[in-house]
Amino acid sequence: MDRLDSHAIRVPGAEVRVIERCGSTNSVLLAERYPGHPVLLAAEAQTAGRGRRGRRWHSAPGADVALSLAAPVRRPLRELPGLSVVAGVAAARALRALGVRAVRLEWPNDLMVGAAKIGGILVETRGAGAGTLLAVIGVGINCRGAPPRPRRRATSLADCVQPPPSRNAVIERVARELLAALPRFEAAGLAPFVPEWEALAA
Repeated sequence: MDRLDSHAIRVPGAEVRVIERCGSTNSVLLAERYPGHPVLLAAEAQTAGRGRRGRRWHSAPGADVALSLAAPVRRPLRELPGLSVVAGVAAARALRALGVRAVRLEWPNDLMVGAAKIGGILVETRGAGAGTLLAVIGVGINCRGAPPRPRRRATSLADCVQPPPSRNAVIERVARELLAALPRFEAAGLAPFVPEWEALAA
């Protein structure tokens, strides 16, 4: 079994945590007191992952990636919806680096390969004190086999890359890309990401 190991997930500047099971990694981080530094949480299994409009994102043990990154964001409130674009570009960069060259983004939060969904993103925010907002970016990726989805086709890393990368490697790459993207967003807003998002748009 491709088990997660916090020691094998190297993300400089972030606290890395792995738990066996939870309802939603986003919900766990949103409920905790923010410690003052970025926190990456990954779960072996997620039983009540949330997608857009209340849809569920199921994550089977050993088969998928379910991660959330909590980090402060200092931009005007009106600009925070742009975080979905920022996170999408970062996740697509990570998947391309891992060998999924055909990955595309479908507005507002789906990672696609052709007409099939390989992953999804959910960005949520809350206050973190001292005028700072905490962004919690959840990313789910099918790794070892796509679950049946009644609404649309699905695919996985194992369908796209042989041999597929380990889940630890996927989490590390996605988290590093997210952490690299957030300072750019803080410094310049959405503008630096728009050309890449347009090039990736499905």
